[in-house]
Amino acid sequence: MTIVRIALAALAICLLPLAAQADQNIPDQYPASLLYKKPVEVIPNVWTSIGATAPPTYDNAGHNNNLSFLVTGDGVIVINGGGSYGLAKALHAEIKMVTDQPVKLVVNENGQGHAALGNCYWAEQGVKILAHEDAAEEFTASGHQILEAAQRRLKDRADKTCVKEPDETFSDRKDVSLGSMKIEVLYLGPAHSAGDTQVWLPEEKLVIAGDMAFHERLLPIFDETDTAAWLETWENEFEKLGAVYVIPGHGHPTNMAQVRRYTRDYLVYLRGKIKEHLDAGGGLDKAFYVDQSPYKHLHTFDELATRNAGRVFQQMEFE
Repeated sequence: MTIVRIALAALAICLLPLAAQADQNIPDQYPASLLYKKPVEVIPNVWTSIGATAPPTYDNAGHNNNLSFLVTGDGVIVINGGGSYGLAKALHAEIKMVTDQPVKLVVNENGQGHAALGNCYWAEQGVKILAHEDAAEEFTASGHQILEAAQRRLKDRADKTCVKEPDETFSDRKDVSLGSMKIEVLYLGPAHSAGDTQVWLPEEKLVIAGDMAFHERLLPIFDETDTAAWLETWENEFEKLGAVYVIPGHGHPTNMAQVRRYTRDYLVYLRGKIKEHLDAGGGLDKAFYVDQSPYKHLHTFDELATRNAGRVFQQMEFE
């Protein structure tokens, strides 16, 4: 086991330069497919198709998150249904190039469109879909609005996309054994959005972190995001997994040091700046412009930084 851990740690370090290849301005890195990038094998039998770090657009076909799959020896487990019927179908085509094992389970990492709008394709294939109960509730409540927004943005690339709710939900964890793999589908606590889910491979020390963890693009803070709770979940649960290798919700596979720096540390930094602003008697109008320059190099900074600051101010004003 020690040898395996050393090998995984070395792999994680060796692949860190891949992060430098991410570019928010490249609309498509795999023109032969609707997928933004061709899937890569992160460690044996663990694959991911890395989405754009830019917001979803027609040019990137709405593929701006990571779509991962596990080849277990007795079937394939897909993590994220995809942002459309077409994206799910494109991922399935890539899976078929890797293995003739059937897809047996799809896990939605949350209730957002890029995680769940492809469910209708997988349901058509007879695949069971699993999500956390809060993510399923969010998708049930907002799915048709999410679909309409995707249809406006993706136009013909949203063809055949529909709202298909998960078949099964869980509350804290769902253990899955298939072939040679044992995985834990986890809800560790409040984080980025309702029902944020992590897929943990304890033997491989690899976590498919979903939107718990960011590192190449600035994380978004929604009106309903509780940043204090996110930090608590991170410290008390996520770090304690002891992951050697991390596949984040967006961006290249990396390690805990990188996602800690750009998720946990960013949240601590921004909350600290807002606290200073509040302690000085500052209001919302100027809170938008607190200094976030240490994170200016991250993709989506221009789209998200001021909104993040305003939302954190509104939260902390009453903490």
